[in-house]
Amino acid sequence: MLKRVVITGMGALTPLGNDVKTYWENIVAGKSGAATITRFDASLFRTQFACELKDFNIADHLDKADLKRTDTFTQYALVASDEAIKDSGFDLNKMDPFDVGIIWGSGQGGMETFEEQVTEYAKGNGQPRFSPFFVPKFISNMASGMMSIRNGFMGINYTTVSACATSNTAIMDALNYIRLGKAKIIVTGGSEAPITPASIGGFSSMKAMSGRNNDPQYASRPFDIDRDGFVMGEGAGALVLEEYEHAVARGAHIYAEVTGASMTADAYHMTATHPEGLGAARAMQQALNESGLTIADVDYLNMHATSTPVGDISEVNAVLAVSKGQDINAIIGSTKSMTGHLLGAAGAIEAIVAIKSIENGIIPPTINTTTIDPAIPGNLKFVLNEAIEHKVKVAMSNTFGFGGHNGIAVFKAI
Repeated sequence: MLKRVVITGMGALTPLGNDVKTYWENIVAGKSGAATITRFDASLFRTQFACELKDFNIADHLDKADLKRTDTFTQYALVASDEAIKDSGFDLNKMDPFDVGIIWGSGQGGMETFEEQVTEYAKGNGQPRFSPFFVPKFISNMASGMMSIRNGFMGINYTTVSACATSNTAIMDALNYIRLGKAKIIVTGGSEAPITPASIGGFSSMKAMSGRNNDPQYASRPFDIDRDGFVMGEGAGALVLEEYEHAVARGAHIYAEVTGASMTADAYHMTATHPEGLGAARAMQQALNESGLTIADVDYLNMHATSTPVGDISEVNAVLAVSKGQDINAIIGSTKSMTGHLLGAAGAIEAIVAIKSIENGIIPPTINTTTIDPAIPGNLKFVLNEAIEHKVKVAMSNTFGFGGHNGIAVFKAI
């Protein structure tokens, strides 16, 4: 018999707050994290703004040795996971360390390190002057590796990569390993540090990001008729998934249950979602089936909705395909309107929002959206500009990534 899996800890490092409490308060308040880029001079770039972390000093969290040997995306992972582990309150001294694992995710890994080292090499005379930390810092699995070293967790440990669906992939894998009895606790989620010249430049050249340089706070506007692309964000989200009976036995605070998760592929295009949302619809349906639910049972749907002209419509098409004529009672929103798009970390910080909506009976708004695109079909209930109080028993979180990856997670009140 498969084990039940619950959430017992959460940690967040986001453009709207450097811990879960602050993040949630600002999400509910409808604040935007977007502003002109300060990390580097982006004045010549097509897109010159992003959702950066605010009032954050990594030296307050990590010592000099860890800072020297880790990329920014790993540093973000360590900070968010520290909060989640502390929040969960489990005592490793009372457990077999092989029962505690980490399944982490990052879409780009150590982009900053790779970019810096290769640029420095290109400036030279051809003689290699690479840091001995170059490879360990930029490889994507180093976040999960450093988290295990930091905490002494000796169980399952690896990193998933499925572009912007990465965090939900990690959550799904953690769910399944615990269900099968291969771990008692798994720290999961994702981190991303993509506000670098190469990353911003690359996405800009694709014209995937908004160009509203004079109005960055209003740039991310999912579903709006005037949307023109996503806004880049950075940070990390961490969740402690735990076997239900283990959590109950130790008296843990349980936020919600993870009842289902699924992945499919569009098999359609390198960067565009399937216009009819076929793969996304199948993933949603599978996650709901696994949960013993239908789309009519979902109270809150946090859409992937990045504010791109094609993506938002295809996702709505997918939701309607799942409904098959059933009523869609879910209140629909996109918190990317506030946080921007954290790529591989998006699913993790959005899972936290879904779980907090269950805990608090509040659904955050989609800000900046004034006129729903008439091309978006269906009579759906969007929450716009102001949060609403609404009892949430079931929340679903959607993520989709370049390459056609679709990742869905379903959370339920316990």
